[in-house]
Amino acid sequence: MNRRKALTNLGALTGSLLISDLLLTINSYASPNKTILLVSGWQDVNIGDIAHTPGLLHILQTFLPDYEIVLWKRSEGEEVKDLLNRNYPAVSIIYGAVDNDKNVSNREVLDAMQKADIMIHGSGPSVVGQTNLEAWVKHTDKPFGIFGTTIQHIDSDLEVLLKQSAFIYTRETASLEVLKKSGIRGKHISFAPDATFYLNMRDDSSAEQFLKQHELNEKEFICVIPRLRYTPYHKIRKMDWSAEKIKEVEDTNDQYKEKDHSKMREAMIRWIKETGNKVLVCPEMTYQVDIMDELLFDPLPEDVKPNVVKRGYWLPDEAASIYAKAHTVLSFECHSPIIAAANGTPMFYLRQPEDTIKGQMYYDLGFDDWIFEIDQTEGHQIAERLMGVWRDYDKAKNKLTRSMRKIDKIYSKSTTRINKILT
Repeated sequence: MNRRKALTNLGALTGSLLISDLLLTINSYASPNKTILLVSGWQDVNIGDIAHTPGLLHILQTFLPDYEIVLWKRSEGEEVKDLLNRNYPAVSIIYGAVDNDKNVSNREVLDAMQKADIMIHGSGPSVVGQTNLEAWVKHTDKPFGIFGTTIQHIDSDLEVLLKQSAFIYTRETASLEVLKKSGIRGKHISFAPDATFYLNMRDDSSAEQFLKQHELNEKEFICVIPRLRYTPYHKIRKMDWSAEKIKEVEDTNDQYKEKDHSKMREAMIRWIKETGNKVLVCPEMTYQVDIMDELLFDPLPEDVKPNVVKRGYWLPDEAASIYAKAHTVLSFECHSPIIAAANGTPMFYLRQPEDTIKGQMYYDLGFDDWIFEIDQTEGHQIAERLMGVWRDYDKAKNKLTRSMRKIDKIYSKSTTRINKILT
């Protein structure tokens, strides 16, 4: 019986038959090709979260070129789907929710689970696709793993899941310590940086048009990205937050927003006054468009304002093209510096303590001089480091090249293990 006929016959079974029984049956018809089912695509209001997916697709296609990839995408924005289709036409994109019993009703997902030889959880802030992995475990006996993810907290359900994994690659070494404390150890656990370091999408046409319009010359402008201590998700989408939670978020943001951004402004002012060049203020998340003026433009001296340009929300391909042309990228967000690094541009990460343990990744990769713990940093220190990069740009570029080579080696080793699991 061929696979298509098997699926047809299964579709005729009674509705009382459990999905697990369906998958048990179709799993007996093995796919002749090696296929990876990748769960990723956490949200579309953040170019960093968007970039996780194409970054890992590029890693897999580079180091495991013979594998077919099916993307089980969590967020359903059409604009991002179109972006992925343009850049990765060979990758099938499917959608489908997991219910409370870890079952899936979407036929495309069931078909993909039957066909795939392994399931990989994509890079991200946590095991966001935990339920997707749990559905895989419930309905197949095939391996799964986690690639480039922060694991900061482990509850009992996640512990059970992680102990069944074929590999766990955390995006910083701080997560490795969390795993050890939960008794999760082994040679299958290691450090693999955020997949955004391998982002290879560009939109050079849109970037060139924007740069020309605003007279931003290649390698003569810096980019700066603001961020509040806590992302105000309650203003972005419907959230199940209590009034107390909202108050905590807003009070913390109000307490630190001027203190934090005054330090970035100091670097902006010194850049403009000493080089005569421009600054581009741009967002990593949608809400940051609304805080640019208050925090990074309005308080500036009048004589430097003409050298400041602002950019609305964009997608990571255009951001990558702009960052590639920038001299340096300074960001309170974690992923714009990574996108810059992927495009050969030096970058600074101004880290706020509320922004999880993911910042350890910068130390792990040798970017100690380019990460600033903002509560222990003064504005003049950021400005001086920036001007140091300006004075010896070749040194900064060489430093970046060394770290990117290290990342290449880690990705190569990590994917070799995946290949061994299946061969």
